[in-house]
Amino acid sequence: MSDQAGLSDQYRMASPWPLFVALGIPIAELGILFGVFVVAVGGLLLFCGSVTGMLREADYVETVWRPLLVFAVFLFAIGSVLAFTEVSLVARGYAIITTGAVLAAAGIGGELFVPKREPV
Repeated sequence: MSDQAGLSDQYRMASPWPLFVALGIPIAELGILFGVFVVAVGGLLLFCGSVTGMLREADYVETVWRPLLVFAVFLFAIGSVLAFTEVSLVARGYAIITTGAVLAAAGIGGELFVPKREPV
């Protein structure tokens, strides 16, 4: 009798993405909370990229480029609200908008320049 019933060697046992999601959230929150631009952008990039990787690994999406664009639009909206409505949150809003711009550039660049996979 096996102590791992039903598991096959062809499937991976664990995914690396949850660790990076769990790291990206507090890093982004600390950067946004304390107004540290680079930390906020890095944490948001880590979080959004990890969630996108998780979606791709679970086969919910065909490529990672379109979910990155969805995250970019979402971050543009949140960053714009913070930057243009409340005076004390302008730097934090710009950090979120910058992250959205980086994700949009990655999504558009990936969609345009990365060749599509052939179905197996």
